[in-house]
Amino acid sequence: MIRQSRSYIFPARLSATLRSMISITVIALVLISASSQPVSSQERRNRQDRQERYLQEKARRDARFQELYEGVLEMKKTSYKSRIGGLEIPVYVFQPFEKRGPRGHAALIWVHGGVHGDLDPEHYAPFIREAVEKGYVVVAPEYRGSTGYGQEFYDAIDYGGWEVDDVLTAVDFIRETLPHVDPDRLGIIGWSHGGFITLHSIFREPDTFKAAAAMVPVTNLTFRLSYKGPRYASNYVSQPRIGGLPHEPGAREVYIERSPVYSVDKLETPLIVHVAENDNDVNFVESEMLIHALEYKKPQLAETKIYKDPPGGHSFNRQVDQENGYIRKYSWEQRDSWNRIWTFLELYLKPYMDAEGKLYY
Repeated sequence: MIRQSRSYIFPARLSATLRSMISITVIALVLISASSQPVSSQERRNRQDRQERYLQEKARRDARFQELYEGVLEMKKTSYKSRIGGLEIPVYVFQPFEKRGPRGHAALIWVHGGVHGDLDPEHYAPFIREAVEKGYVVVAPEYRGSTGYGQEFYDAIDYGGWEVDDVLTAVDFIRETLPHVDPDRLGIIGWSHGGFITLHSIFREPDTFKAAAAMVPVTNLTFRLSYKGPRYASNYVSQPRIGGLPHEPGAREVYIERSPVYSVDKLETPLIVHVAENDNDVNFVESEMLIHALEYKKPQLAETKIYKDPPGGHSFNRQVDQENGYIRKYSWEQRDSWNRIWTFLELYLKPYMDAEGKLYY
């Protein structure tokens, strides 16, 4: 059956805000209608082709990680079952070859960004290496919705919901399988969507982590969808556990609950947050809401910094020189940001010592 496309013409006298709301509503209705329609054979082939590309890209990225870290650090990829539904969650473990003994290492749960993203060397390779060189064990879960694991895993995305449980299950994984990690010296770090998950993790479990770093984090979904517009909103309204637009009954509460800016009062974990004024993904008009809320409500726990138009914008402290061995690109802002991150985390996690207080330099 061929569905006719429709054109929607908005009267000029309607405000831009109202026109945007109508557009988002139209998209939501289209998505809901489309979800009830049978998938055509062509669309099925398109999805299969897309997932095949994701699988190939994931394999390429894993091979590049292995190549970069050979002889430098120990890397393994395994999985664990999520607390929610027992979904199998792929996870990377990066650690020193020589272990210090029971509880000898601090650990960082490393949370990648992207609405449908994955851990990639293009953004993270040199910084993971630095973490391991400092004595950390790095555990990087590929939470539900990540790419490279097939259509079902991709479609399981639950933005700000069960994906947070997937990441928190990494704590159980550490406690059960990594005896050389001190469970009392756990930190969590993430960028963008990963920064968003980092914030939710410490708000949900304030006693689990000794410190957290949320870089350029998504902050306010209610504002974000209205600011980004209908096309961006379509990434959320079709997710089953969100179930609509921010203004709709039932969905409004979900968006508020899943927007970290409204949970700042729950903060009990030392937190560092960096944002950029020229960020075109998590725009500063969104990210400054979190900065000001932290400065006003939790100044004793939160260290914040706003960078003025740094090179790279949204990725300013994930700039990697791929042509010269996946090393850091140099910018003053990236250097300053990482100096602050490492200093902050070391204050609370002490990666340079073991459980007995022996120092490693």
